[in-house]
Amino acid sequence: MWEYEATATTTADAEQLWRRWSDMAAWPTWNAGIESIEVDGPFAVGTRFTMTPPGDEPVRLRIVQIQPGTSFVDELDAGDFVVRTEHRLEPLPAGARVVYRTEITGPAADLVGPELGPQITADFPDVLAALVRLAESGSGAG
Repeated sequence: MWEYEATATTTADAEQLWRRWSDMAAWPTWNAGIESIEVDGPFAVGTRFTMTPPGDEPVRLRIVQIQPGTSFVDELDAGDFVVRTEHRLEPLPAGARVVYRTEITGPAADLVGPELGPQITADFPDVLAALVRLAESGSGAG
């Protein structure tokens, strides 16, 4: 298994952050790691979506878990390995802690994880910073 976690704290409340996450069509407006996104349904368990990173091939994922207002998990199932990313909000006395946690599991995880994992997660600190800025401003898409 390969794993990575990035966190950020914010004065924005969880509701502001959750609004950004649940508006999947707007993700490219604040997440520079997404050039485009196609969503095949509502923000709900089972919904599939295709994200295209800048200059890269599209990636097909599925939402596999949602705890409204708290967390959601998306998953890429590549057969020999599975990439799961948890997006979690932890309330703080004055704001929230935002967590992105990625795990690569499966028979090929030890082979692909050390190379693929850092490619997937390299922009997490920047993505978290952009999400926090947007939520704290209370403006923008979503």
